Amino acid sequence: MTADPIRIVHVLFRFDIGGLENGVINLVNRLEERSYSHVIVCLTDYDRTYCRRVQATNVEFRALHKREGNDPRVWAQMWRVLRETRPHVLHTRNFAALEMQTLGLMCGVKGRVHGEHGWDMNDLDGSNRKYRIARRILGHCAHRFVALSRELERYLVDTVRIPRRKVVQIYNGVDDVKFHPRPEGSHEMLTVGTVGRMKAVKNQTFLCRVFVALMRRRPELAGRVSLILVGSGPLEQDCRSIVNEADCAAHVLFRGDSDAVADDLRSMDVFVLPSLAEGISNTILEAMATGLPVIATAVGGNPDLVADGESGLLLEPDDDAALAAALERYIDDAALRQRHGRHGRERVESHFSLATMIRAYDAEYRALAACRT
Repeated sequence: MTADPIRIVHVLFRFDIGGLENGVINLVNRLEERSYSHVIVCLTDYDRTYCRRVQATNVEFRALHKREGNDPRVWAQMWRVLRETRPHVLHTRNFAALEMQTLGLMCGVKGRVHGEHGWDMNDLDGSNRKYRIARRILGHCAHRFVALSRELERYLVDTVRIPRRKVVQIYNGVDDVKFHPRPEGSHEMLTVGTVGRMKAVKNQTFLCRVFVALMRRRPELAGRVSLILVGSGPLEQDCRSIVNEADCAAHVLFRGDSDAVADDLRSMDVFVLPSLAEGISNTILEAMATGLPVIATAVGGNPDLVADGESGLLLEPDDDAALAAALERYIDDAALRQRHGRHGRERVESHFSLATMIRAYDAEYRALAACRT
């Protein structure tokens, strides 16, 4: 290990509200301050308000203000950042930042690691041939790949053909002290909820569509069941239109972006994640830590987290009948809600703690900084 703190340059496309960013916040806040210093480089920009969640004093943010499309200026700026900071470790995240590994190699960064956190709308299942080839070629510049889910690990090894020895799988961890179950007792209103950036890949329109159809089919649920959507984004207007056209606005709350997600989750009875694609979902982990039963689409790393039939229910994306049936099971069976929620909390405590995640990254960073990869 180096005598000075290990300097890490983290590279992301943008630092804004999201699961990837939340994972970075947890990491830099929990790694020992006297052993590490961090520079978080955003290829585009960062949200100043969201950055306040970083409580560690050894973290610096830089924005490169990348323009849309190919922008050669970003390469020159990134080169200067690496030459100035002389990091021990360069940690890029997701495909948009992977090409910066070439600069890490050219600048002689001792330890180079790339993280794969999940898919986006441009490549929902990793089948884009151009992206696969680019990962394989650019992957030669990285010493290590971190896959957040077993699916991503298999994809990197079997499909992209990254050497098995270079790939490690590390789950996100959740703060199970901050996210804890509410005191015993039921709400007067049973609340179904979701948390996430309202964009196409998160697919909140699916949840809204099914919820209003269920309320129409079972009018006796009016006044007993409500829906809360935490988050904002481009899909919000579509969701509002679905709710308003069904004359269901009285039963749906659009919470917007929230600084109190732990409290928001404790106001819920059932958590739903209707995504088209996921890596390892922080919001699922937070919901499980809160003791909520989880309904989630069986995509990405969701099956790694949710034990189907034990801590929640898994279904295919955009399967209206399956989501309606899952909602009805939980709405009509309080004992099932409590049993699945309790099992989810136990899974978090045994498999997905924040301490386990921090230990894994600490070991990787120390090995990379010491060239023991």
